[in-house]
Amino acid sequence: MEIRVLGPLCATVNGGSIVPTAGKPRQVLALLALYPSRVLPVSTLMEEIWGTELPQSAMTTLQTYIMQLRRCLGTAMGPDAPGDAKNVLATRHGGYLLQIPPESVDVYAYERLVASGQEAFEEGGDDRAAHCFRQALALWQGTALVDVRLGPVLEIEVMRLEESRLVTVERRIDADLRLGRHAEILAELADLIARHPQHEGLHAQAMVALYRSGRQAAALEVYRKMWRRLTEDLGVEPSPQLQRLHQAILSVDPELDVVAGPRRGSTFDRYAA
Repeated sequence: MEIRVLGPLCATVNGGSIVPTAGKPRQVLALLALYPSRVLPVSTLMEEIWGTELPQSAMTTLQTYIMQLRRCLGTAMGPDAPGDAKNVLATRHGGYLLQIPPESVDVYAYERLVASGQEAFEEGGDDRAAHCFRQALALWQGTALVDVRLGPVLEIEVMRLEESRLVTVERRIDADLRLGRHAEILAELADLIARHPQHEGLHAQAMVALYRSGRQAAALEVYRKMWRRLTEDLGVEPSPQLQRLHQAILSVDPELDVVAGPRRGSTFDRYAA
């Protein structure tokens, strides 16, 4: 079985899709897929489907959804498959589990690559870090579970995955900046700060990339727009890190031109107190 959740939900067995067309069984499959080989309590599955207002028939209806998923599994597995659908989508005391290896789900590969990239990043292996982060991000095919209705449980899971994706993008850009690839990432950073107008880390990276590309005025303009947005919309000043970076650009601080060096960490933290 292969399952992808980093984009539209895709689950195949022997090349055949087992994703049901009905919305609520899709939610059940998506949630089980995020926890391979782990028992999900019936209460969690019910909360995902109905929230806090459970119908009287909730237990019977959930069992019907499980039967539908097993039917899809059985069809895809075929009559000659070892075991049966009940062994793959198994019933346990108080819940259900999808008995598949974690590596069958794309999230497992994504998180493994991110962990490898972070380890290399902290050790100063910038080429390896950037490579691992790029491989991890290449697994994404759009917004996580973009074609699945999100209940309260899946909504939290998708928010977690999307936040992890953004952090991974930020770390990959940090590695690229250390490697002197500032000119290559200018267009990407312009798009990112437009889509995340209050994200100070991405703005710091854009400011450094522009400065190193000989565009000091443009770097200062990024700060000016960020300052105006924060003060007018939220009534707060930019963080001390961003203010120090702004001052460094104004004073043409030679530290800004240091691509690599003994001090590791993110671009944003370079000017931490």
